[in-house]
Amino acid sequence: MKKTPLHEKHVALGAKIIDFGGWAMPVQYTNVIDEHKATRTAATLFDICHMGEIEFSGPQATDLLQFALTRDLAGQKIGQVKLSALLNDQGGIIDDLTVYKMAEDFYMLVTNATTLEADFQRIKAILDQKKFNCRMEDISEKTGKLDLQGPRAEEILQTLSDADLKNIRFYHFAQFPVAGIPAIISRSGYTGEDGFEIYAAAEKISLIWDALMDAGRSSGMKPAGLGARDTLRLEAGMMLNGQDMTQEMSPLEVPYGWLVDWSKDFAGKSALVSLRDRGIEKKIAGLEMTGRGIARHGYAVKSGEREIGLVTSGTFAPTLNKAIGLAFIDIEFTAPDTEISIIIRDTASAARVVKLPFYKRPK
Repeated sequence: MKKTPLHEKHVALGAKIIDFGGWAMPVQYTNVIDEHKATRTAATLFDICHMGEIEFSGPQATDLLQFALTRDLAGQKIGQVKLSALLNDQGGIIDDLTVYKMAEDFYMLVTNATTLEADFQRIKAILDQKKFNCRMEDISEKTGKLDLQGPRAEEILQTLSDADLKNIRFYHFAQFPVAGIPAIISRSGYTGEDGFEIYAAAEKISLIWDALMDAGRSSGMKPAGLGARDTLRLEAGMMLNGQDMTQEMSPLEVPYGWLVDWSKDFAGKSALVSLRDRGIEKKIAGLEMTGRGIARHGYAVKSGEREIGLVTSGTFAPTLNKAIGLAFIDIEFTAPDTEISIIIRDTASAARVVKLPFYKRPK
C-alpha cells in the first residue's frame, strides 16, 4: 500500500490502518462516534494527502477546462473554488472534483484519490485531441493536504497564520503561510461543518500537522479517520465517488444537476442531453430508517413486493441518533415521505424517503 507523508504519525497515535484504494489510511484513532462528535462540537484534523492534484497552465488552460468539465468556469475569480464534474462520453461521472483558480491561465484541480489516473488520462486525451495550448502536471506526490473541520477550526488555524481567515469565504482560498510554511488555505470540506483544507509541500506537511495538533489541543481538537469522515459526509448528504455515483450514473441521477451548464459545450454533453430529453428512470434519494436495522451498501430497496433499487450508502448518524442512507431507486419513489423498505438479512425493515441533506450546521 502507498503511504502518506503522515503515516508514522498515525501509527504513533495508535490509529487503526486500513487499505483504502491502495493507500494505508487511518480509519479511526479512538472510535468513529467520538471523532464524529468532536467534528460537530469542536474540531478534528484529517490526513487527506492521498487525494490528487493536477495543475493546468498556459494561454488555453481555461478553454481546456471549460470543455473538459460540466461547470461554467468563465466567471470564476482568482481565489475562488468551484465544484464540477468530469464525464465520460456516455455522460457518466468519472469524478466530482474541485477547481482552484490560482491566477489567470493557471488552475489546480483536486481529484478523488481513486480517480486521479482516470481524470488525468481523460483530460489529457481531450487536450491532445483539441490541441489546446496548455500544460498539465500531476503534482499529487509533491503535495500534502490536511482538512481541519469543525466550529472551532477557524480559531485554531488563526493562531498559526497571518491570513485574516474571516475574510476567506466559503469555497474561496488564499495563499498564506501556516506555521511559517507556504500553504494554500481553502474554506471548504467534506463534513458539513465550517473548516479549511490546507495544501503545502509534501515534505513540510508533517510540520503543519504537528503545529495544528499542538494549537488545537486546548480547544478539544482531535485527529479523525476515514470512518468519521464517512459518517460526517453522509449526514451532510454528500456523495462518495465510486459508491453513491459511478461511471454508469450521470449528474442528473445524483444531486449534481446544478453542476451542468447547458449553455456551453463540454465532453459528454450530447449523451447527457439525450438522457435529459428522454427522462431519467432512477436517481439517488435520501432515506431514514423507521424500522430496525441499518441500511448498508448493496441492500435491496423495495416498495411492497417490487424491488425498486439498491442502497448506495448507509450508517447510524451520531448527530441525529438515527439510521440514514442513500439509495439509487426508481424515480417515482423518490418524493419525500414515500414509504419504502430495506431488505436486511432477508427481512423487510421500514424506511421513508427524506429530503437531503440530513444535517445542516447551525448558523
